[in-house]
This record gives sequence, structure tokens and C-alpha cells, in this order.
Amino acid sequence: MIRPLFWTAVAGVVYSYAVFPALVLLRGALVRRPHVEGDISPSVTVIVAAYNEATRIERKLRSVLAQDYAGQVSIIVASDGSDDGTPDIVAALGEPNIRVLDLPRGGKAAAIGAAVAAADGEILILSDANSIFGPDCIRRLVRAFADPEVGGVAGNQVYVRGEDVDAVAVGERSYWDFDRAMKRAQSRAGNVIAGTGALYAIRRDLFREIPPGVNDDFFLSLTVIDAGYRLVFEPEATAYEPVSASRSLEYARRVRIMTRGLRCVAAVPRVLDPRRTGFYAMQVFSHKVLMRVMAVPLAVVALGSVRLYRRGAVYRLALWAQLAFYGLATAGLALAQRNVGHHPLLALPAYFCTVQVASLHAAWNLLRGRSYDRWRTERADPPASETSTASSDAGPAPMEQASDETPTGARAA
Repeated sequence: MIRPLFWTAVAGVVYSYAVFPALVLLRGALVRRPHVEGDISPSVTVIVAAYNEATRIERKLRSVLAQDYAGQVSIIVASDGSDDGTPDIVAALGEPNIRVLDLPRGGKAAAIGAAVAAADGEILILSDANSIFGPDCIRRLVRAFADPEVGGVAGNQVYVRGEDVDAVAVGERSYWDFDRAMKRAQSRAGNVIAGTGALYAIRRDLFREIPPGVNDDFFLSLTVIDAGYRLVFEPEATAYEPVSASRSLEYARRVRIMTRGLRCVAAVPRVLDPRRTGFYAMQVFSHKVLMRVMAVPLAVVALGSVRLYRRGAVYRLALWAQLAFYGLATAGLALAQRNVGHHPLLALPAYFCTVQVASLHAAWNLLRGRSYDRWRTERADPPASETSTASSDAGPAPMEQASDETPTGARAA
């Protein structure tokens, strides 16, 4: 019994971390499903849901005001019960195309819903308060909407350079380098899985009320696909933001995101039907469901290799390989605030293990019915020297990198 469980778990781990990514990258190289792009200028409403963002909001808004875009741009800041003066700071800017909604505390979903109800743009661009727009961000983001089959566009989230104080933060940055390559491949062949809260856009008439306790970016991405439209990735539409400053902040954020992400899939289960959404169903199941429970087969592999240690060289090799990997992870966590802990050899295993524990925490939250209806600000402010776009023709410097045609309304492949 132990041996079949061991090899089943191994198969699950290999599929999730090797076969599925390789399949996505290979499909992106072999399959081409281009979408139309054009120099269009639809009216745009930029929506920023904010809670106590007094230290960030002006810099954010000035990066939007500095956009190189010919169309009409309005901005709505939905303040979700901020008590640090965020609404006053927005109002003090005196910009006629910026509107602030000073709302009672009700959660991000409610804040976004109120902002959308007040929006008049054909295209809605949603972005976090700490994500700074590159100067041509909007112009590049809307180009794909020249294609009537495109219902949503995911922007490119880039972490700025800065002093990393924790190895887990370094590991997260390296993960996003890989995730960006996956998004390019997914978009070339069909649909990116989801946008990120840093920057994404959808057609105004595709907006669906966001249930409490879900990630707005993932939920609205799923609804775009569910409506039969495409969701594509635009790597040149860039938003810059800082990485979490510490392990504890990243862990809390990751648990919250995973819990909300699992609730998103539960809210729009039809996207998991390949008869409706084609390969996209496999992408969502593999990356957003199966990947979220990988801690279980990883534990089975670890325990199985101990029990089967004397039954063959392959089990002994498996045990020693795991001991080496988890030893590096432990060293990365122990040395997280030292430069040596920032080396990818330690930072990536540390980040990987943090994510696995967070995934178990998220699954437990889902099973016991816990939801996160409100959010907290958990990221550090981006360095001003690297994120100011108000008076510069160039965007902020990205971090040094370690190396998401069917007719409209038809099935999404």
C-alpha cells in the first residue's frame, strides 16, 4: 500500500512542477492564436480600491495622470473606510478627472463595486494603490481591445529594485520571473489564467459583481472566460511595485490570496469544464487547484521514502534529495535577513516551503468556511527614486531579474 501511494504522490508532484509547466511552454511555442491590436483610444476609468494608503496614493495617482494616452481617462479612488486621511489627500490634488468615494468599511469587493457603478469608461482598469504605472501603461494595455474577441487584458507586474530584507521576498521575485514566461506562453496559445491586482483591464459590460471573500483579479478573469471572451497578457503594459519586506508579511498575504483563489474557483466552477473552456480548464485546475494542495503529496513522498528506505536505491536517493532540499530551505529561513540567505540556492527553497505551508493554511480556511472579506496593507512603500513617473519620460527601473480564434461569445480555448 505504501509503495503505490508513494509513486502516485511522486506523479502528482512531477506533473505539477515539471510536466504542466513544460506543457504550457511547449504549447506556447507550437500553437499560435494571435489577437488583433490597434492604436485605439477608448474611454478608460482607472479604479483604485484603497484602505489607509496615505503614504502611497498621491504617487500612484500622479503616475496615472502622467500617462501617454490620447483617450479620455477618469480615475476613481474607492476609499474603504480609510481613517488615515487618504480621501483628503486625493481631494487636495484638485484634479477634475479624479473622483474619490469615501465609503464606510465594507471590504475591497464592495469598494470596487461602488467604483464601477460610478464609472463611465468603456474599459475598466483596476490597480492596487502601491502599483506605479509605467508612462505608456494605459496605451499599451488597451491595444488588445481592438480585437472584439478580447474581453480582458492582464498587465505585467514587475518588482522594483530595493533592499530585500528577507530570503522569502527574494524567492518571490524569482518566482515571478518564471510566472511571466508562463503568462507569455499561455497568452500566445489562447488565454492567460488570470490578471494580477497590480494591473488588469476588462470591458465595462463584462464586469460582474464580486462576491465577498474572493480575489477580484482572479474572479473577474474567470468571468471574462466564462462569458466566452479571451484574456490575454500584455508584457509591455507595466506596473511596478515592491515585494513583501518580510517572511511574515509574505506568508500572511499568500494565505489570504490562496484562500480567496480557491473560493474564486468555487464561485465560477463552469470554467473547469473543458467542453466550455478548452485548455483553459486544464490550466486553472493544474495551477490554481492542484498546485494548492501539493503539500499533501509532498508529505506522502517524504514519509514514504522513509518507510521504503531499505527497499531500493531509488527510495534512498529520494530521501537524501529531500533532506538536502529541505536543509537548504531551513538555512534560507534561518539566514533570511542576511545576504547569504538571498542567494537563489537558499531563497527559492525557503519561498517554496513557505508557499506549501500557506497552501495548507488556505485549504484549511476553505474547509472551515473562513473567508477574508477585508484586506490590510502589507507591502512596503516602493522607493521614491525608482517609482516616480510624474516628471519622467521613462518608467521606474525594474528589479534585476534572476535570469498569465473563436468568435465573441463562443467557447474559449
